[in-house]
Amino acid sequence: MKPSIVSSLKGYNRETFVKDLLSGIIVGIVALPLAIAFGIASGVTPEQGIITAIVAGLVISLLGGSKVQIGGPTGAFIVIIAGIIQQYGMQGLMIATLLAGAFLIMLGLFRLGTIIKYIPYPIVVGFTSGIALTIFTTQVKDLLGLTIAEGVPSDFISKWVCYAQNITSLDLWSTIVGVGSVVIIASWPYINRVKYVNGHLSALNKLPGSLIAIIVMTIGVLILKSYGLAEHVDTIGDRFRINAALPAPAVPALSWEVVRSLFAPAVTIAVLGAIESLLSATVADGVIGDRHDSNQELIAQGVANLVTPLFGGIPATGAIARTMTNINNGGRTPVAGIIHAIVLLLIFLILMPYAQYIPMSCLAGVLVIVAYNMSGWRTFRQLLKNPKSDISVLLITFLLTVIFDLTVAIEVGLMLACLLCMRRMAETTQVSVLTDEIDPATEVDFEATNLEHFKIPDGCEVYEINGPFFFGIANRFEEIMGRMPRRPKVRIIRMRKVPFVDSTGMHNLENLVRMSHQQGIHVILSGVNPKVHEVLMRNGFGEIVGEENIRPHINLALERAREVLGGER
Repeated sequence: MKPSIVSSLKGYNRETFVKDLLSGIIVGIVALPLAIAFGIASGVTPEQGIITAIVAGLVISLLGGSKVQIGGPTGAFIVIIAGIIQQYGMQGLMIATLLAGAFLIMLGLFRLGTIIKYIPYPIVVGFTSGIALTIFTTQVKDLLGLTIAEGVPSDFISKWVCYAQNITSLDLWSTIVGVGSVVIIASWPYINRVKYVNGHLSALNKLPGSLIAIIVMTIGVLILKSYGLAEHVDTIGDRFRINAALPAPAVPALSWEVVRSLFAPAVTIAVLGAIESLLSATVADGVIGDRHDSNQELIAQGVANLVTPLFGGIPATGAIARTMTNINNGGRTPVAGIIHAIVLLLIFLILMPYAQYIPMSCLAGVLVIVAYNMSGWRTFRQLLKNPKSDISVLLITFLLTVIFDLTVAIEVGLMLACLLCMRRMAETTQVSVLTDEIDPATEVDFEATNLEHFKIPDGCEVYEINGPFFFGIANRFEEIMGRMPRRPKVRIIRMRKVPFVDSTGMHNLENLVRMSHQQGIHVILSGVNPKVHEVLMRNGFGEIVGEENIRPHINLALERAREVLGGER
C-alpha cells in the first residue's frame, strides 16, 4: 500500500499542474459555503467547519488511495456530531473522532477496505435518505425564522410538533431569504446553461449556486437592514464570534470511562466515514477510469480524523459532490486536493471576518438543497419495487435513522446486513436427492466408459449438496433426509460443489454419520475438494466415517456402495 500521490507525480508536467491548479481553486470555492453550513448545522462554529475542510482535505489528498478524492466535513455527519455534542460536549466529540480515526486506520491495516463494499445497497440508501430527512428537519427553524423560546426538541417527531405549535412566530423576511436561497441554488444549473459570453467561457459558470446564493442574500439583507427592514433576520455574527486564526493543537484529556462511553458513537463515525469515502472513491473510479486502493484510502481517512480534532475540527470523510466537482473541472491528481486546502486556508485567513454577515436562513437554504441531493428519493422509490426482504431492510434502516439515531441505525443495519448475507448464502445452496441413476453427461471430470457405473443400486440414496455447507443449510439438509419415505442401507453425500464447511456444518455432518451408523446406515462421501477434505481430516472425521468411505468421485463412491451392499447380502 502507498499513497496515490506517489504514482501520480511520476511524469507530472506543467499541463497537468495547470489543470489541477484551476480545479483546486474551484473546489476550494465550492467547499467554502458547505464547510460553514456543515459546521454550524453540526453544532460547532463556522470556522471549525472550515478548519476541518482545510486539515482533513490536505491529509486525505496527501495520504489517500484515490487520485481525485476531496475530503472534508459532509452532511452525513451532521446528525451524529450534533448528538455527541449534546450528550458529551466538545471534548466528547474530540475523543470520539480520535477513536474513529484509530478504527479506520485499523480497518485499512487489516485490509478490510473491500468488506465495507459488501454492505447491502438498501442499507446504504436507508442511511443516507434518513440522514437527509433529519438534516432538513433540523433546518426548518432557521429557514422560516421561527422563534422558539424553550428550544427545539432533539427527537424527530417532537421537532415537527414544536414547529407546528410555533408556526405563528414565522419571520417573513427570514422565510423569503431562505426560500430565495433554495430557488437560486436549484435554478443556477439552468441559468448556467448559457456558458459562453461573446464567445468566451463565462467565469460565472465555474461558481457554485450555493456561493451565488450566499453572496446575493448577504448583500440583500445588508441593504434591507440599512433601510430598517429585515431586522429579525439572524446572521452568523449574531450567534457566533468569528475568529480568523488557526488554533494551536490541543489533546483532550482521556480516561477509560470516557473512552468506553464513546465507543459506540466512534464506531458509528468510523463505519459511516468508511462507507461514504469508499463509495465516493468508487464513483470517481468509474468516471476517470482508474482504480483506487480502498485500504490506503481508509488509512488516510483515519489519519485525517486523528489530526483534525487536535485543531478543533470535526469528523471528515470523502465528499462525493466536491470529488465530482474536482473531476469535472479537470483535476486528475491529489495535487488538486492539496490546492483546494490551500485556497480554503487563504480564504479563512483573509475573508473569514466577512462571514459574520451571512444570514442563517440562507445557510439553512443551502442545507435544504444538500439534504435533497442526499435523499436519493428516486433510488429509494426504485428500491420499493424490489423483493420484500430488501424493502424491509430499507424501511427499517430509514426509520431507525430518522426516529431514533444513527448509532442505533448503524448497529441494527450491520446486523441486518449479516443476516441478509447469511440468508442469501443459504438460498444459493441446494440439496437434491438422486434415487435412480446419475447423468454421466454432468461428470465432466471423469471419462465414463460404462454407463452401468452410474446406476444407483437398490438400497442406496445419493444426496448432492451444491453450495457452502454451513449452519444456514446444515439443518435443512437433516430435514430433507428425515422426510425421505424409506430408510436406505447406504447414503452417499456428494460434496464436489461444496467450497467450504463451517463448524456447524461439521457438527451436523458428524451427528448425521453417528445417527446413521446407529440405524445401520452406511455413509459415503463423494467428491470432497482438497480444502474441505483437509478440514474434515483435521477434525477427526476420517475416524468417524472411515477413510475408505471418502471417495474422490461418484463412480468410485457407487462402487464402494455396491461392495457394502454385496457384503451385507
